[in-house]
Amino acid sequence: MQFGICPLSVVPIRSNSSDKSEMISQLLFGELVEILEKKGRQWLKVRCQWDNFVGWVAFPQIKVITPTEFELFQNHYAYSLELMQAVMGSKQYIPITLAARLPNFDGMRFILGDEQFTFSGQAVFPTDVEKTADFILKIARKYINAPFLWGGRSPFGLDSAGFTQVVFKMAGIKLPRDPAEQVYMGKSVDFAEQAMPGDLAFFENKVGRIVHVGIIMPESEVIHAHGNVRIDRLDHYGIYNEEESRYTHKLRVIRRVLPPSSKKQEKVFEKPSIASNQVELF
Repeated sequence: MQFGICPLSVVPIRSNSSDKSEMISQLLFGELVEILEKKGRQWLKVRCQWDNFVGWVAFPQIKVITPTEFELFQNHYAYSLELMQAVMGSKQYIPITLAARLPNFDGMRFILGDEQFTFSGQAVFPTDVEKTADFILKIARKYINAPFLWGGRSPFGLDSAGFTQVVFKMAGIKLPRDPAEQVYMGKSVDFAEQAMPGDLAFFENKVGRIVHVGIIMPESEVIHAHGNVRIDRLDHYGIYNEEESRYTHKLRVIRRVLPPSSKKQEKVFEKPSIASNQVELF
């Protein structure tokens, strides 16, 4: 088995071994992969270490590492807390994004291949992160106004499940790549009135398929990626977009993936729901 690490800021994962094929996800700097297959000199089929997502990546955009390095980087790393910051090497300058991984980071430096890099921005080690709603929402707000991009996972473009995945990743919580798979994580919240900040709200299309996900905030609000990462009203029917004066997403279920907290949680649904005769989806 061969292994690799993403050595660039953001790398597309494609559905097939072609630059013209659909981008279905992305790798961020420092994320690890298993190399499953090689196709010619240009393409690698990879499995992402974090979520087992499988797709094709251009060979020049992956750095092959040893099994020993893979194990080390998998267990010892920090996350960048900067929306955009550079890592500085003696030979190159690489911009990295929020949620990028810094392999074997010592608080200032790390080594990748034969080059030493320094990072002067804010970073956090997974062992120092508390899995709380406060932390989740703090990270989520950093993405506000990031544009929607199908398959994206960076502040320069991401989809709804990419958004929730990278936010919870920062807290050490693994979510699958697709909202239809994320909906099976954690436990169900039986009644909307029992929802807490940090819960995941899932939304369905007209045929009942889970197609969208957002993070519940206090005071009947949800943060999600729709056009851009934004905060909208949330009630028992779904997401209400005040700019469009309509519901854009129909609520299907709420799931709790955060561990229990001793801190008293704020109520979510405090405002009255919008009248049901105003429900209009898509």
